[in-house]
Amino acid sequence: MSNPFPFTAVVGQDDLRLALLLNAVSPAVGGVLVRGEKGTAKSTAVRALSALLPEVDVVPGCRFSCDPAAPDPSCPDGPHEPGPGARRPARMVELPVGASEDRLVGALDIERALAEGVKAFEPGLLADAHRGILYVDEVNLLHDHLVDLLLDAAAMGASYVEREGVSVRHAARFLLVGTMNPEEGELRPQLLDRFGLTVEVAASREPDQRVEVVRRRLAHDDDPAGFAARWAGEEAALRQRIVAARELLPQVRLGDAALRQIAATCAAFEVDGMRADIVMARTATALAAWAGRTDVLAEDVRQAALLALPHRRRRNPFDAPGLDEDKLDRTLEEFSGESPDDDPDPDGPGGPGGGGGQPAPEGGPQGDGGTAAQPEAGEGGEPQASGAREQSAVRAAEPFRAKVLSVPGIGEGAAGRRSRARTEHGRTTGARRPQGALTKLHLAATVQAAAPHQRARGRSGPGLVIRRDDLRQAVREGHESNLVLFVVDASGSMAARQRMSAVKGAVLSLLLDAYQRRDKVGLVTFRGTSAEVALPPTSSVDAAAARLESLPTGGRTPLAAGLLKAHEVLRVERLRDPARRALVVVVTDGRATGGPEPVALAGRAARLLAADGVASVVVDCEAGPVRLGLAGQLAGELGGTAVTLDELRADSLAGLVRDVQGDRRAA
Repeated sequence: MSNPFPFTAVVGQDDLRLALLLNAVSPAVGGVLVRGEKGTAKSTAVRALSALLPEVDVVPGCRFSCDPAAPDPSCPDGPHEPGPGARRPARMVELPVGASEDRLVGALDIERALAEGVKAFEPGLLADAHRGILYVDEVNLLHDHLVDLLLDAAAMGASYVEREGVSVRHAARFLLVGTMNPEEGELRPQLLDRFGLTVEVAASREPDQRVEVVRRRLAHDDDPAGFAARWAGEEAALRQRIVAARELLPQVRLGDAALRQIAATCAAFEVDGMRADIVMARTATALAAWAGRTDVLAEDVRQAALLALPHRRRRNPFDAPGLDEDKLDRTLEEFSGESPDDDPDPDGPGGPGGGGGQPAPEGGPQGDGGTAAQPEAGEGGEPQASGAREQSAVRAAEPFRAKVLSVPGIGEGAAGRRSRARTEHGRTTGARRPQGALTKLHLAATVQAAAPHQRARGRSGPGLVIRRDDLRQAVREGHESNLVLFVVDASGSMAARQRMSAVKGAVLSLLLDAYQRRDKVGLVTFRGTSAEVALPPTSSVDAAAARLESLPTGGRTPLAAGLLKAHEVLRVERLRDPARRALVVVVTDGRATGGPEPVALAGRAARLLAADGVASVVVDCEAGPVRLGLAGQLAGELGGTAVTLDELRADSLAGLVRDVQGDRRAA
C-alpha cells in the first residue's frame, strides 16, 4: 500500500504501540508477539511501524542488504569493496502462512551444484528482511519446522541453507513481529519464549472510542493520501523520537538495584531459564531511553515485566495469560533496595511516558458464578421423561497425563506429533522422482540414477553429468497431526455430578494431549432429542476446553444422532482437509433412548463410521454395580476399542487407541 494507515492514527492499543516502539528503539529486545481477537488493528499497527523506522545504508546491488560500513564477510554476493552506500527505507517483509521452506530461507540450485560445483543461491524472505521487519501474520498457523527456522535465524542473526554438503550462510537480523488469534490455536511454550515481548489486544468496549476507530478508518479508505498528510506532523515527531531514543540508548545505566528487581521478579513468577531476565533488562533500558532518561527506574522494571513475562509464566495451555499485579508490586517494593525511586507508585495503572495499560489480569474470580450445583438429577437409570430436568454445568476434575493416541497406518497430513506420516522432515526411508520442485535431495539415489549414463553423455572430467531426470527426492517418515473429534454424551444418564466431573476431566486430559501434539479438535454433544456441533474442528483447544466446561446435561440419550452428526462433521472436514486423518473419541455409557428402535439405529450409525475406516475409541462411563456392557458393544460396532473411566485414571487410555485396524483384524 502506497499510503499505509499512520501509526499515530491508531486509536488506543497502548500496549501494542509501546511494545512495537521499544523494539524499534532496541531490536535486541527480541520482537513482539501480538495476541488478540480479529479486527483489533494488529496488522495495521505492525505495517504502520515500518514507515517510522530510520532509513538504512546498503551496499549497492547486494541482495542481502549488507551495511557498507561493516559488510558481512560471508555474504554470498561478496566480498564487497569499500565504497559509498545507497540509502533506502527499512523493509517490512511478510511471511505467508503457506510459504515453503525454500521461500523462507532461500534455495540452492542442486543440479548446478552437483554438476558444476556452483553455489547458485536464490535468496529467501529472511534475506529480504535483513535490517528490517519480518512480519508473520497468524504465526500460530505456521508449520513447526518453519517456525523453528524462523526463530533460529532470529536468535543467531544468520540464516543457513545446507543441502548435501553445499551450504550458504548470510546475515539475517530483523525485528520479528508475529500476530495470532488464540481462538485459532496456540504456539508451543518453547516458541512463545523466543519472542521478546507479548501483548494482549482487544476491541474497546467504549462507544466513543469505537466511533473514533470507524471514523478514522473510513477517512483513510476514502482518501489515503489526504489522511496520511493530516498525520504527517505526528509521524515525523514520532520518527524523530525513535532516532533520539536510539542515540540515547548506549548511555542508559542499568543499576544493581534495578537488576535485583528484575531477577527477583523473574524468580517470583517462576519463569524458566534466564532469557526472561535478559529480555526484561533490555526492555527496561529501552523504556528509559524512550522516556529520555539515562537511569532505569522501578517503573521501567514494572512495565518491562508486564510486557516480557506473561507468556513465559504459563504452565498450562488452558491458563489465562497475564500477571498478578499485586504480587508484582510487592516484589518490586521488597527488592527496591536503595533505589532513588523508593516508591514506584504501585497503585498507578500505567507505565512510563508513552507506555500503555496492562495485559489482561490473570484468571478470573475464584468463585465463578453460575456453576452452583442444582440438586442431583436422575442418576442411576434412564430419565423418566423426554423433558428430564436439565442440570447446570459442573466443573471438570483435575486433568491427568494421557498416553499417545494414534491412528493406524501412514498418513500424509500436516506435520505434528501424533501418528506416523510421510513428511518433509524425519528419517529417510526411500527415494522417488520429484513431483514438482525438488526439496530434499536423495544423493545416493541421484548418483545411482546418473551413473549408467555417463559415457553416453560424453563425460570427460571428474564431475558427474547430471540431468533433471536423474534427480531423486528423499522420502521421509515423521509424524502428523490428526483431527481428534470428541462425541460426548450429555444426557440424563450421565448427569451424576461426580461422574460428569470425572468425564470432563478425562476429556480435558485428552485436549491437553491434543494441544501438545498440534492436533485439530472438534466437539459434538448429544442429549434430549438431537446432537449439536458444540465446536467445529479447530486448532484452538482453549475454545474446546471452554465449551466443555460450560456443557450442561439432562434429557434422553440420542446416541445415533451423536454418531451421525460426527459422521457429517468428518465428511465436511475431509473435503476441507483431505490429508488429515481423524480419530473419534466417543464418551458415553452406551445407552440409547428416544425415538423408534434407538439401539438398532445407533448400531447402524456406528457401522456407517466403521465403513469409512475411521479410527475410534469408546470411553465407557457406565456406573453402578450392574454393568450392561453397552459401551463395549458400541465399540465393536465402530470397529474400535472400549475403555472404562477407571482405566483412564490408570493412564492406560492412549494404549487403547493403538492400532485400531489390528483390533479389527483380531476380531
